Amino acid sequence: MDLLSLLREGELTVEGRLVVASNLTLLGHVTHGDTSVRCVYKPVSGEQPLWDFPDGTLAAREAAAYEVSAAAGWNLVPPTVLRAEGPFGAGMCQAWMEQGSGELGAGRVDVVPAASAAEGWLPILEAVDGDGAPVLLVHADDPGLRRLAVFDAVVNNADRKGGHVLTGDHFVAPSAADVVGVDHGVCFNVDPKLRTVLWGWAGSPLTPAERSELSRLRALVDGPLGATLGELLDGEEVVATAARIDALLARGTMPSPEGRMPVPWPVF
Repeated sequence: MDLLSLLREGELTVEGRLVVASNLTLLGHVTHGDTSVRCVYKPVSGEQPLWDFPDGTLAAREAAAYEVSAAAGWNLVPPTVLRAEGPFGAGMCQAWMEQGSGELGAGRVDVVPAASAAEGWLPILEAVDGDGAPVLLVHADDPGLRRLAVFDAVVNNADRKGGHVLTGDHFVAPSAADVVGVDHGVCFNVDPKLRTVLWGWAGSPLTPAERSELSRLRALVDGPLGATLGELLDGEEVVATAARIDALLARGTMPSPEGRMPVPWPVF
């Protein structure tokens, strides 16, 4: 049984709860025969209502984010499925990140004293700490993070916190990116919602490789990927995903914030 089938069909047992999450997020195992994998399980019944997303849709959005990442060959989202059954009903089931799961920002997103910004780090915004000292929110000028930023623009991620950036592990196929993103329940809105700590490349030209990847992804949205997304998202959200890719390719640059810098809160 492959990993996705195991996550979807294996026997799911719950060990505990991740209490820092705003929605019910459970840690457990999925098992089939002698094979067992640790997982994160987010039942639809535990989702908190949001004013700007339809009720009961966050788990499916997490699965849709994985499908986009996998189709593009980016490998940025741990294997994720929408299960029909579980101890608390239907929900999202995702392979647990064994490495780097406790390291906020995976060492690539940080808040530093304003005077200590180093080469290789991109400043995002200025603030003051609890003592009134000036600080900077920064992230690494890192190809893995940049790929994650492109992905977030495609899926319209409304909540890319620093704590949602983890290091890769053995569940993720090798790629140029050695970082992984989690918590994609508030993606794919038809309205612009991009809120992220990864604004360091705003307005910079897309690389030839990024244009090629986006063009290939766009073709897949008109084909098998679009059909898969149509089972997880509203039809208008699938159309909006295609439109965002078209806009990125037409503009030829990474997205730029309009007005105030839209970052999630808290940033970690």
